Amino acid sequence: MAQEREPLLQNGGAGNAAAADCSPALLPSLARSVLKFLMWAVFLTWAAGIFFYPTKPAQAALGQLTAATKQSVFGKTGAVFLAFSAPVLIVAALAYVYISAFPGDHVEKKKLRSLSFRLWTFPVLIDGPFGVVSAVEFIGILLFILYLFFSVTYYMVDSVTFVSTFHARVLKNSELVLVVMGLRFGIVGLFCMIFLFLPVSRGSVLLRLIDIPFEHAARYHVWLGHLTMALFTLHGLCYVISWSLAGCLIQDLVKWKETGVANLAGVISLAAGLLMWATSLRPVQQRFFELFFYTHQLYIVFIVFLVLHVGDSVFSIAAGAVFLFMLDRFLRFWQSRTKVDIVSAACRPCGTVELVFLKPPSLRYNALSFIFVQVRELSFLQWHPFSVSSSPMDGRYHISILVKALGTWTDTLKNIITDVEEMKASGDSDQPQTGRITASIEGPYGHESPYHLMYENLILVAGGIGISPFVAILSDIIHRIEQGMPCAPKNVLVLWSVKKSTELSLLSAVDAQSVSSSVSDRLHLDIQAFVTQESEPPLEDGIVEGEQKVPGIFVKNGAAMSGLVGTGDNFWAAMYFAASTLGSVLAYALVQVYYVRRFNVYAWWHLGLLLLLCMAAGVALPGGLVVFLWHLSEKRRMQYDRWDASAGARADGADAEHTSNGAGGADAAAASLAALRTTRYGCRPKFQAEFEAFAERAGGAAADVGVLVCGPSGLQTSVARECRSQNLRRGGAVFHFNSHSFDL
Repeated sequence: MAQEREPLLQNGGAGNAAAADCSPALLPSLARSVLKFLMWAVFLTWAAGIFFYPTKPAQAALGQLTAATKQSVFGKTGAVFLAFSAPVLIVAALAYVYISAFPGDHVEKKKLRSLSFRLWTFPVLIDGPFGVVSAVEFIGILLFILYLFFSVTYYMVDSVTFVSTFHARVLKNSELVLVVMGLRFGIVGLFCMIFLFLPVSRGSVLLRLIDIPFEHAARYHVWLGHLTMALFTLHGLCYVISWSLAGCLIQDLVKWKETGVANLAGVISLAAGLLMWATSLRPVQQRFFELFFYTHQLYIVFIVFLVLHVGDSVFSIAAGAVFLFMLDRFLRFWQSRTKVDIVSAACRPCGTVELVFLKPPSLRYNALSFIFVQVRELSFLQWHPFSVSSSPMDGRYHISILVKALGTWTDTLKNIITDVEEMKASGDSDQPQTGRITASIEGPYGHESPYHLMYENLILVAGGIGISPFVAILSDIIHRIEQGMPCAPKNVLVLWSVKKSTELSLLSAVDAQSVSSSVSDRLHLDIQAFVTQESEPPLEDGIVEGEQKVPGIFVKNGAAMSGLVGTGDNFWAAMYFAASTLGSVLAYALVQVYYVRRFNVYAWWHLGLLLLLCMAAGVALPGGLVVFLWHLSEKRRMQYDRWDASAGARADGADAEHTSNGAGGADAAAASLAALRTTRYGCRPKFQAEFEAFAERAGGAAADVGVLVCGPSGLQTSVARECRSQNLRRGGAVFHFNSHSFDL
């Protein structure tokens, strides 16, 4: 995301002499390299510690660290936290410095053919349980498989050795092996849980650092969720079978020890996790989304009882990742409390709803962003993600989305809006139009860098409502060229498949409806639309094309969307992170000195609960104070830069008149987007022919082509397969595949 504040370090500009340029340019480059080195060093050391944790050298190193912290107020918990959670927080702290100093507003062209970038955009796996997988993601999957194989194999050999040398025969060999392996499965599951919570933090600075948007990170959360719950299930099964063999299943299940693990708490935590796991399976999620959504709120039960089960020292393994999730969740809670003004709510001819929200001018986003929307009349808990359909260039005060009625929630939203429109059309002005839709928003989230602006050659492949983010991209590119702003795209091909021709009216949502001659000289835009379920144009096709403006309703809720988001102001986000972290550490130290040691608290579950409460207190109190000050800062800024509804309507009318006059006067050569569109009926796009023809126009083998796809999983698979096929041919253009879809 582009940031409002200036970067701490500038990249430098051209000077009068080369000698004068050398020193200023060297300093930012050196600072960037030092920060990258520090983050990589911390990360690799941390990852190596996790990988080799089962080995004796790693255990010896952890034992030395434990001995060093034993006499401190943090004790053994401090040693485990320093080894496995502190590195995550250190990288996060360095990440705030890095993204503030070097905001990723652009990606240099020379990086397009770098190995690291190509690995991110080259699809390796196409069909399979993971969906479309890039080379980097494939390497990550292999590393996790290697870690699991190494850990489980090492633990199995070690368990057999341990049992063979164990002399206190309280349990039989088989029972003892099951107990030991159950313990080891639980440890591996805790390490996987670190990675489970990192990608689910929507505004996480770590996701911004490596420029992974949340819609991609959500896939990693799904994969890791399956893996983590499989390990925890094996952990529980080993103990259940062992207790059954020993004939004490019920007694052991309900045990709640003071020293050691609390079995009953573990049973409750595992039960909550299994419910979340079962309802997140794709067939269940697609048919019963609300069931999936509501059962996923059991994550609170899962975490709390997990802490009560293992205690403070063991939970410290995953405490850092859980803490970052708590930071993100608390900030999202603050942002979601704002009731947002709806500048316009209208239903388009194809039945798609367009919502335009009021936003503060200081809140920046790019055309690849998305937001989560809640409508309280429909549900107090449900939040649904939508790609933005507006460009940052469309207006400082507005952000819009397109919503297609595909389920109960979206269909009810459409009915509310159409009912009000019908009352408005019938002249029933006595019925109130305000208060019918109470909306709240979380976000925007998305790519840190606007990837669509880095390619000279761009292919946008959409299916149905998947055109929404590309509406924003087209508007962004056209406006940037008109205003002389940096914009790489010169050749843009849009391949859009729809079922019915009525959906073609969605193209009218592009703010820049006409392409002037100055733009067409610099941009070759080709829009190919494919209507798959109609063999010929309907008689009313011309009428549909003319309905570009749809009467809408205005809903006054009291405010613009809040700027309290992790991808917002870097300064305040960093202060929030620092205050919460220091506050949690201080709270835990005070609890240890004035409560634990004074009252001789030793129960594992009690100590674990205290650690979790200290983490929550650090986020809610010092962190909450920073968020409150951040809110006041945003509110003060809004007082001096506020959008006026009546003035905005007059401005919109003036803009429309200016566009109309311009089309027939000053710029008679201007072409509408509809005129640039070629519509084909009863067929689907042939990607091989389209890609090869586009590559020839773009420059052949020397061309780098960015391919963005938004649509169902089948469409993503087809496009990814063609990109891989084209890239495997020698001497051809390089196609960079990128998906912009929630495919959970």
